[in-house]
Amino acid sequence: MRPGLRALWVGVVAAGLGMASLAEAGCRQALALGMDVSASVDAREYALQREGLANALLSPPVVDAFETMPEIPVALMIYEWSGFRSQSVLQPWITIRSRADLMAVAARLREDSDGRSGNATALGGAALFAARAFDRGPECWRRTLDLSGDGKNNDGPTPLMLAEDPRLDGVTINGLVIGADPGARVEQKNAHIGELVAYFQKHVIRGAGAFIEVALGFEGFEDAMRRKLLREIRVPMFSALHYGAR
Repeated sequence: MRPGLRALWVGVVAAGLGMASLAEAGCRQALALGMDVSASVDAREYALQREGLANALLSPPVVDAFETMPEIPVALMIYEWSGFRSQSVLQPWITIRSRADLMAVAARLREDSDGRSGNATALGGAALFAARAFDRGPECWRRTLDLSGDGKNNDGPTPLMLAEDPRLDGVTINGLVIGADPGARVEQKNAHIGELVAYFQKHVIRGAGAFIEVALGFEGFEDAMRRKLLREIRVPMFSALHYGAR
């Protein structure tokens, strides 16, 4: 990108986010990715999530989105969650400025591990864990939590119950719904996905522009995650630049 165009882009993004100056923030977005490893996720599905996320992070469009403005990069943190007190960090906060940084994250995701705890599904607990991680993380213009899951909350408070919790102030929560097993009948798949999407819309997502992406089973996790990352990282900036140019 030409220096003049880059400067214009940075200015438009900063103005759109209400920032007084570029120097006030170390990064444009703190992005936490929370993956479901509750009892409903078996060993094969667990592997599909970790490999799928690694592949999604290294897909050329996602790499380009991360690298767009290295002077105001994205900070990334990845963790697994299940029961209310069961969360584990896979990747501590890392500033992403290049493909090499993403390759390091992907390598960590591909290390042999079995983080499945066999516990319940605590979406609220996963959200509170991310809130604490944001407080310990870098200062960024935006804070976004990306929660993936294949079921409803059944342990502790739901994210909806935490709507007024100050610990989640300023955090946008997006959802990645993982649909029924591909072996299920079509009507079962549709019913399961529809019910879970409605649940995530009511109980999980929050914040301006929050959205839900859908994976058709764990086999579709990689493609859904790729689409989700692009929406979270790239779309707001491109939209702002397009509007300013017009």
